[in-house]
Amino acid sequence: MNTQTNALHKLLRFLKATGIIAAMIAMMLIILTLVANAQDRTITLDEAIKLGLQNSKTLKMSQSKIDQAVSEYNQAKDRALPTGNASFAYNRAQIPAHTLDFGAGDPIHLPSSANAYLGIASVNETIWAGNRLRYARESTDLLVQVAKLDADKDKDEISYDVINAYYGLYKVLQSKKVVEANLKTIDAQIKQANRFFEQGLVTKNDVLRFQLQRSNIELNGIDLESNRKIINYNLDVLLGLPETTQLNIAQITEANKPLAPLSTYIDTAMANRQEFKQFDLRTQAAETNIKSIRANQSPTLAASLGGYYVDVSGNPIPQSGKFITPITAGLTLSWNFGSLWTNKNKVAEARIERDQTVIGKDIALDNIKNEVNRNYQNYMMAVNKINLLQTSIAQAGENNKILESKYQSNVASATDRADAETLLYQAQINLELARADAGLAYYTLLKSTGKLIK
Repeated sequence: MNTQTNALHKLLRFLKATGIIAAMIAMMLIILTLVANAQDRTITLDEAIKLGLQNSKTLKMSQSKIDQAVSEYNQAKDRALPTGNASFAYNRAQIPAHTLDFGAGDPIHLPSSANAYLGIASVNETIWAGNRLRYARESTDLLVQVAKLDADKDKDEISYDVINAYYGLYKVLQSKKVVEANLKTIDAQIKQANRFFEQGLVTKNDVLRFQLQRSNIELNGIDLESNRKIINYNLDVLLGLPETTQLNIAQITEANKPLAPLSTYIDTAMANRQEFKQFDLRTQAAETNIKSIRANQSPTLAASLGGYYVDVSGNPIPQSGKFITPITAGLTLSWNFGSLWTNKNKVAEARIERDQTVIGKDIALDNIKNEVNRNYQNYMMAVNKINLLQTSIAQAGENNKILESKYQSNVASATDRADAETLLYQAQINLELARADAGLAYYTLLKSTGKLIK
């Protein structure tokens, strides 16, 4: 046993001498510091929105769609460039019967075999095609703009999701503070009730009444903690933070913002909502599509330049007198005049699609007006609720003080005292929830006007 102990001491002295223990301790301290920092973070709303936008997979997908639309636009531009083609072929012919005798004169003797090399290079350019290439470029350019507006709309949606979760977490944390404050108050009341019970001033039932009230408050606290964990986890995922990060909310700005007339917000929405801009772009794209279909009825004029290399020798390398190189240049005018009567239904369909886009914009206009009005009224209602709840808290607080004095004087019952505490506690929670609801309602109104993150 002593031998094992001595060996252990020698090993420890060796580790100390080599500095391994100090290094391990330092590493553990660093890891614990990083874990502690990762598990607790106070964040502002602006920081949350910035993180949400930076780490959003939806925005990465939106950017991918923009890149795809830009690629299609570049391909449309490429179609206006000249096309070129080059080929080189070798042929060998074996001629078993190589004598032709026409019955008059000497027969014609052909070689028993022959070689041939044929090289072709050509360049073609469309000079006129009824502006079809220009319409293709315009159409794909409009699609690029639509994709960018989709990305802007996704930014608004993601920002609003972050704001919604942020205010949801704020509501839970504020409610937990109210619960903790009320638990302290009720603990003081229980302590006082026990003292009164020992003095024979109240019954055991009065003490139990306060204890039951405390249990109800604790149950509310358990529900709040469960909701906090769910919202906190979802917000971590939304912001791209480690899922173990415990978020604390910095103080939010009060929601009492001055309100302009409803018509102002509706006008702002009509000027800024991406949906309206997208409908305008899609209408332009539909008009361009009609022009492109009509352009199919136009003739096409194309220019071409070609060069040939023909060599009948067995050696592909050019030799004097063994090859010819004709060069050609030409213009080709073509017209598919059958499109004059086969194209009309395509044009009619394109016009229907354009009309549907115009009708869709009118429907979106009505829906957005209703949305702005609903959010406007909800914000006004939320602000009015704050004012009423502040009055009710003052009333509940005054009532609580009166009943506390009466209870201490043994004039009011424990039931009345507990009810007064409950009313004040509930009013405090309702006020915190109303403040958060008003803040979220204000951002919801901004979102409906298209100016959430502008």
